Amino acid sequence: MKEKLNYAFLLFLRGMGMGAADLIPGVSGGTIALITGIYKKFVDSIKSINTHFLKLIKQKQLNEAWKHINGNFLLAVFSGILVSVFSLARLFSYLLEHYQMLVWAFFFGLIMASAIYIGRKIEKWDSLTILFFVFGITGAFYITLATPATAPETLWYVFLSGGIGICAMVLPGISGSFILLLIGSYALILEAVTEFNITILGIFIFGCIVGIILFSNIISWLLKKYHSYTMAVLTGLMLGSLNKLWPWKEVLETRFIRGEEVPIVERNILPAQFQQIEGADPMIWQILLLMFMGFILIFLINLIANVSWQSNQK
Repeated sequence: MKEKLNYAFLLFLRGMGMGAADLIPGVSGGTIALITGIYKKFVDSIKSINTHFLKLIKQKQLNEAWKHINGNFLLAVFSGILVSVFSLARLFSYLLEHYQMLVWAFFFGLIMASAIYIGRKIEKWDSLTILFFVFGITGAFYITLATPATAPETLWYVFLSGGIGICAMVLPGISGSFILLLIGSYALILEAVTEFNITILGIFIFGCIVGIILFSNIISWLLKKYHSYTMAVLTGLMLGSLNKLWPWKEVLETRFIRGEEVPIVERNILPAQFQQIEGADPMIWQILLLMFMGFILIFLINLIANVSWQSNQK
């Protein structure tokens, strides 16, 4: 019983990590799932919410239905995600407003190390693998350059935003927050979370459920049929997303979204250029330190995970 509780608590913490990552534009919850070793199980468990599951529910075989979707696993992970989102939304809003460069520096190191770690899981490298790898880098890089749209605040668009944004939880390297920013829903959803707007959150969550079930089926099939190619794309997506997380930027164009001035066109610059253009301290040593901390954290997480796995095998 104690081992099960410890395992559930570890899953809860991984879920919290996923939720925290999804709050940062440029970071993906799917990346955290990958580096903490629950990605495939997470995708397969969501995929199992299908017609057979509904049939078991209809037949009132609730225990079998719960086991079919790996309910204990999903409950622990999604509990962590929800607790993280609702408890950290204000904190992350504050950090991004006052310490954006430092936050992005930490995640820059974290994502770079994650890409290296995940890239080592690619079983074979051939011309097609390299092609998919480059495709992943290019796709993510292009997304980070896209200009945010102005979106209607209608309920159908909130539902659509949930369906699209949640795909980032299944796609490492593609940030759900950044996707929401691109389609113009980020400020609305963040405000709904901080103010606990039941209507907006309910419609958004319903869209998330529909989107993640549909998309997890696609990813699960790809991982089984074309594992190396899929992992190559995922690794490329993470590397391509680093463009968004580069700390030193020049803001070229801003837009007011729900009364908040949001940068919509930026370009990456060197620290010396940043100091010259912005007239502010580029914080080189602080940023390099946080990049290093994020980089090392990934390898510490995996070292602890390997030690834990080996001890369980004895």
